[in-house]
Amino acid sequence: MTTDIKDTVHPVEAAAVLGLLPARPRLLALGEPTHGEDTLLDLRNELFRQLVEQEGYRTIAIESDCVMGLRVDDYVTSGTGTLDEVMEHGFSHGWGASAANRELVRWMRAYNDGRPASERLRFAGFDGPLEITGAASPRQALTALHGYLSAHVDADLLPCTAETLDRLLGTDDRWTNPAAMTDPSQSVGQSAEAGELRLLADDLVALFDTQTPHLITATSRDDWDRARLYGRTATGLLRYHYWMADTSPARMTRLVGLRDRMMAHNLLAVAERGPALVHAHNGHLQRDKSTMRMGGMPLEWWSAGALVSARLGEEYAFVATALGTIRHQGVDTPPPDTVEGLLYALPEDRCVVDAPRLATALGDTRPAPRVSPWFGYSPLDPAHLAGYDGIVFLKDLSQSEDPSST
Repeated sequence: MTTDIKDTVHPVEAAAVLGLLPARPRLLALGEPTHGEDTLLDLRNELFRQLVEQEGYRTIAIESDCVMGLRVDDYVTSGTGTLDEVMEHGFSHGWGASAANRELVRWMRAYNDGRPASERLRFAGFDGPLEITGAASPRQALTALHGYLSAHVDADLLPCTAETLDRLLGTDDRWTNPAAMTDPSQSVGQSAEAGELRLLADDLVALFDTQTPHLITATSRDDWDRARLYGRTATGLLRYHYWMADTSPARMTRLVGLRDRMMAHNLLAVAERGPALVHAHNGHLQRDKSTMRMGGMPLEWWSAGALVSARLGEEYAFVATALGTIRHQGVDTPPPDTVEGLLYALPEDRCVVDAPRLATALGDTRPAPRVSPWFGYSPLDPAHLAGYDGIVFLKDLSQSEDPSST
């Protein structure tokens, strides 16, 4: 069996990853099993650089706020702002403090310098304006969509004025109250004002759609794309806030599912622009159902990757990342009967694994699920092996440097 497993292993390089696939996919997704480790992001940067330079990928999308990410895209495509400003204001989840993310943005800007617009590399955040502790106010997305339509469509067709939106939205801290995530009664999502905003947002998006032939010629494609993103985000946020106010047992399952739905719609829009590289947690990109425990309750939902794969078929590919040890987090040598343990026994410190061939080599010998002593690391589920197009395996994850020291 060991010989068979050795035959599934390749060097960590772009050619090896694409060699696992029947054709170059429109969306090539690389997952990670834990967040906040620059060693993993350095490897992502290395692979993505090769895929851009050798294979013609033209967008890099990461698990970060889609609206904030517009600022990063402006910087890498046209040099708007400074690198410091973009790292501070262009990322959610604290990702802007990462030295590896900073290097990615710096490299993208340098790559684009002097290139014609058609050859420039684009950046996208594809998460909603959401954190695990709550959700943003829909104000920014709603008012930006309304402003775009006001500038290009007959005022009589608009369902409301900007003043009406402002009155209904009220103060932003009503929407961002962190207590609402654990106490539905603290959410404004099912208030009369929020209900009216959901209808108006739907009408604004419908107006945008009905005016597309005019808008797509009256404005640039980028401006039209952004207005569409604002529409998706506004309706998605209002839906998310509505279900934050829900008191049924399905509340959290619905919320995590809605977040991945927003991610999926953003990824499908990115895919329309051409070949794109995607980076996020394995759990957001896998084809199988995602699971987690939150507040002692098991949750199960379809991830963004599963939703996108159902739409794109072979034009979506997913390569998971797996780790041997994260000793600084108490994750030691994996048991030999797990997927990670089998790969840990190989001589390579890092490798690309042909996951379907590995599943075939294992035959009926189903590896045991690995159990992590640290909540922040999600081991591979051996039952999902056949759903991966490949695995990037790192034997030992060394501790990342503090970004403030670099």
